[in-house]
Amino acid sequence: MEGLSEGDRAVLTSIFDPLQPLGLSDFPQELETTAALEDDCLEPQVLDTVKRAIVCAEAKNFDESFRLFDEALTKAPESSAILNDRAQALRLANRHEEALKDLHLAVELSGGKGKAGVQALCQRGALYRWMERDEKATEDFSRAAKAGSNFARSQLVALNPYAAMCNAMLREITCKASYP
Repeated sequence: MEGLSEGDRAVLTSIFDPLQPLGLSDFPQELETTAALEDDCLEPQVLDTVKRAIVCAEAKNFDESFRLFDEALTKAPESSAILNDRAQALRLANRHEEALKDLHLAVELSGGKGKAGVQALCQRGALYRWMERDEKATEDFSRAAKAGSNFARSQLVALNPYAAMCNAMLREITCKASYP
């Protein structure tokens, strides 16, 4: 593949990864991390508090969940991972505007980099998409995709009707060629 042009590489990539729109072959396949995972930087008791908050949110015990998230954020106020997790709990509680605020702060604190930053971009993009703010969703998914998120790449395809149509036609041609 060394002698192939960039266009040829993009076509071959689309054949082997039909969910990827043409022209996105320059996205890294793996998530780029600039530092150790943020979870590794949090104190064990803070991590334990976050885990208990998540369990409470999954059980729809939101009052206790948010109390625990607040406790964890008191001990680690700059943690984009905790903000991202609390935003997910807020979404479960149908408190979407508050979730959006947490996600804005998580992206700001992380710069949209690292595991927590990319997850916050993806979650905010999904929330924007749910709110039918597709332009904002596309911006967030593009940033996350450039950082290596396969989920974000698939969402970009879903948001782009032309790419989805081209990929469907390419899959159909590929299937017909494979099964004469």
